[in-house]
Amino acid sequence: MAMFSKDETGARSGARNNSETTLSIIAVGSTITGDISCTGVLKVEGQIDGSVRQARQVMLAKDGAIRGNVTAEEIVIGGVVDGNVTAADRLELQPTAVVNGDIATKSIVVMEGARINGSVKMTELALVARGGDGREARAAR
Repeated sequence: MAMFSKDETGARSGARNNSETTLSIIAVGSTITGDISCTGVLKVEGQIDGSVRQARQVMLAKDGAIRGNVTAEEIVIGGVVDGNVTAADRLELQPTAVVNGDIATKSIVVMEGARINGSVKMTELALVARGGDGREARAAR
């Protein structure tokens, strides 16, 4: 029985699962200046002055703000985004959401009160190339 042994494959998949379930929080009153790249979940209650890339999920609280582009598999916006938003799977705009930029997504939910100041493009193909150089994203367009 190899209960405590590590094999090369198990070690890699375990590390990947941990990074995908990682939760990073930008708390109320915090300001981050610069781009953020993470593979897990990012919850923003404060402010980011820079772009967010490669996240599995981005959750922007109603008092949160991102001044830059946001790219993730799933995005939930309750605050203000001054930049383009690209969600590979799903985008949800809550009643307090304001997006000042263009949106590209596969699926969108817009609740009454949300504001979009830009264009919306919907496609069946994933637009986010996670960890790649973007060739897949360009090919999808």
